[in-house]
Amino acid sequence: MDVEQPRVDEHWMRVAMAMAEKAEAAGEVPVGAVLVKDGQQIAAGYNLSISEHDPCAHAEIQCLRAAGQTIENYRLLDTTLYVTLEPCAMCAGAMVHSRIARVVFGAKDEKTGAAGTVLNLLQHPAFNHQVEVTSGVLAQDCADQLSRFFKRRREEKKALKQAQKAQQGTLS
Repeated sequence: MDVEQPRVDEHWMRVAMAMAEKAEAAGEVPVGAVLVKDGQQIAAGYNLSISEHDPCAHAEIQCLRAAGQTIENYRLLDTTLYVTLEPCAMCAGAMVHSRIARVVFGAKDEKTGAAGTVLNLLQHPAFNHQVEVTSGVLAQDCADQLSRFFKRRREEKKALKQAQKAQQGTLS
């Protein structure tokens, strides 16, 4: 691996984290993705599943769709996808079908990670294409971004329940 690669990976992961911030600002789970070819950003995306009412609107899918439109081809050869959270099975399958060369992710997904944590679809030997995987780039920063979101969300739900309980007490 190129000695500059870790620095390059961190740069693009920060871009993906900025996309995750956009997701969070939109009320979505903060996951962001960016696709790079020859040192240039081709496309970026972030989670839109909640607002779009679409279980397929993950950051990676949004990014891959945008990239396909940009280059007018579903095959995204010689590209690297940077994503803040380990891809799920759906997203890993899309990466295999799109023929990306490499995926770089930050935080592991202990529940649905399909790039090595729960299973590894990206490098399954039965598939006609395997994707190189680099994990753990800015992992703690990416994990913290998600943790802060879910902590805030739990606090908001708790406050809402308390407010509803107080209002019910007033109405009794």
